[in-house]
Parts: sequence; structure tokens; C-alpha cells
Amino acid sequence: MVLGIESSCDETGAGIVSGGRLLAHVVASSMDEHARYGGVVPEIAARAHLQAFTPVVQEALAQAGLGVRDIDAVAVTTGPGLSGALQVGLAGAKSLAYAAGVPLYGVHHLAGHVAADTLEHGPLPDPCMVLIVSGGHTSLLLVRDLVRDPILHLGDTVDDAAGECFDKVARVFGLPYPGGPAIDRAAREGNPCAVAFPRPLLGSKDDPYAFSFSGLKTAAARWAEHHRLRGEDIPLADGAASLQEAVADVLTRKALAACRQYDVRTLVVVGGVAANSRVRALAEERCAAAGVQLRVPPLTLCTDNGAMIAAVGDLLVRAGADPAQLNVSIDPSAPLEYAALHPVARRDGRREPRERCDAAPGFPLVTDRRT
Repeated sequence: MVLGIESSCDETGAGIVSGGRLLAHVVASSMDEHARYGGVVPEIAARAHLQAFTPVVQEALAQAGLGVRDIDAVAVTTGPGLSGALQVGLAGAKSLAYAAGVPLYGVHHLAGHVAADTLEHGPLPDPCMVLIVSGGHTSLLLVRDLVRDPILHLGDTVDDAAGECFDKVARVFGLPYPGGPAIDRAAREGNPCAVAFPRPLLGSKDDPYAFSFSGLKTAAARWAEHHRLRGEDIPLADGAASLQEAVADVLTRKALAACRQYDVRTLVVVGGVAANSRVRALAEERCAAAGVQLRVPPLTLCTDNGAMIAAVGDLLVRAGADPAQLNVSIDPSAPLEYAALHPVARRDGRREPRERCDAAPGFPLVTDRRT
């Protein structure tokens, strides 16, 4: 029985997973408290985690019909994320692990998003292509064994992530925060071909799988400004639909191109933007045409949650990975190298090199799968 804790941003999540089965899934969001500011305020988020932590954990245990003493391990997000928010989750997880006398595992937040799909569709194929799309991250990954092998980055965002683009353009359009769902709703009545927004980095030869959405954000802002300067109302539905189409087009084109190049037959799309209706629909359409299996978690597991962290912890326990020590720290800007993340802060404020998730006996680590 693995209890997972997530507190990297504005959701306090607790989930319980055993043998790949989801037993409990509880999330408390502070999104409404941030909405009036148009984005997440770190101090408000940290305080909200302090208030929500105990009730969320208690509700998760009640859902599973368990007590703290029935938990066999605790997994917690140790990075990346907001520093104060991560500290709250880690302090609470350490307390639970210590009180219950069970091992503690530090988990990389993005590995949690990948593992979320296993709770719905079972073990990940080896290999699989993973597209992570969220408010702060857009990455294309080649994944083999999620907790034993290193994760190969084919491409990452070089500036604004896709979700960040949605949030910022929504503000320019006069739509509420969070921008992704607002854009999705506004686009329902719009024409996705009405505005010829750019498709950033689609023709890049030097870094074909890199993502950039800053230029698209600027183009959408200028389009809206052009209408306002002429004293016209913004054709909101058409603008939202065209923006959404541009983002979905870039994401799915690059993901399918990577599947072809690396001869991978499964694409997994995860993260908050995986809940976008056009991203899901276009991914389904293009995967079907290419003969690639598409896996997308249910909407409730796309956004940040503790169940996905518990899923990684469950995989780590079953792989025989070494747990963290209680002096494990946070790493707010941790790159995704391995699913396990056990940084330890030094007195000078630096962090020791991140621990690998050493493979279980008989499972050697592979340093590079490109060849």
C-alpha cells in the first residue's frame, strides 16, 4: 500500500496505489484563490497546502478503508515545482513515513504524470513515446522502463510551454484563469481555420523535437490588439479555436514524427493540457492514420494529483529501488532524468547529485537508447 503526496503547485493531492490498482484519489485545489491574480501566487499556494494536507490524507485513507499503520511506503513529489509548496508536501510526507515506520521515496513530478496513465491502461509498453504537456512543461520523451531506465529527452520547450501559452493568451482575450479550459470552452463555436496563426519550430532541422510557444502567444496578442485598435470586438470563438488548433497541430505532428523515427508504436499523452479537447481529438485522428496506439489518462488524472505520485512509488517498491533517507530535500528545478528524485541539500545551499533509481538485481541500467 503506497501513499502518494503531490504539492508542487496549487493542488494538494493524496492517492493510494497497491499493485498498480488505484485505491484512493483525493485532490484539494487552491485555484480559486489564485484566479483573481491571473496566475498562481507561490505564498498563497504554500499556505493552502498547509491547510489541506491533513484533511486530504485523511480522506484518501478513508476512501481506501485504511489507517496510517496499513501504509507500506510513502512517495512524495520532491521536484520540480514551487519551493514553498514542495516543502510543505515533503515535510508532511516525512512525518507520515517516520510515524508509520515505512520507507520514503522522492518522486519527480513529471514521472508522476507519465505513471498516471498506468492507473487506467496498465503497464507502459517498452518502448513508448510520451508527450508531456502542462502549464510549465512541454516535453517529448522516449521511455522504456519508467523506474529502471534513464529517460531520453527528444525535445523540450525552449520558452513558453503550451499551457503557459493558453494562460497568457486567455488573459489577453479577456478570459478567466486558468486559461486552458477557458480557451477550450470559447473554441467550441469557432472556426479553427479562421486565423493563420504560426506553427513554431515545425521546420526545425537542428532540433526537430523542440517546442516554442512564445511566438504563437505574441502572434495571438497582436491579432487581438489589431482588432481593439480598430474599435472592433475580438472574434473570440475564432481566435480561441485557431490558437487551439495551432497548439494541437504542433504537438501531434512532432509526436508522430518521433514515433516514426524511433519506430515506436505507442504514444502516451499526459499532463494538464492533455485534457484539451482538440489536442485529444487530433491526437486520436493522427494516431489512427499512422497505426500508432494512443493512450491518454482520464481527465481526473491529467492534472496534478497524488495518485500519479503513488503510482511511481508503487513501481519503485516493486522494482526493489532504494528509498530516500529522511534528509532528502527538494529540487524545485530538477530535470527529468530518472523517476526517483532523492536530492540532499548541503550547508552551502547546493544539492548533492541526484540519486539514480538503481535497478533491481538483474536489470542493468542503460545510459542511452538512441543506438
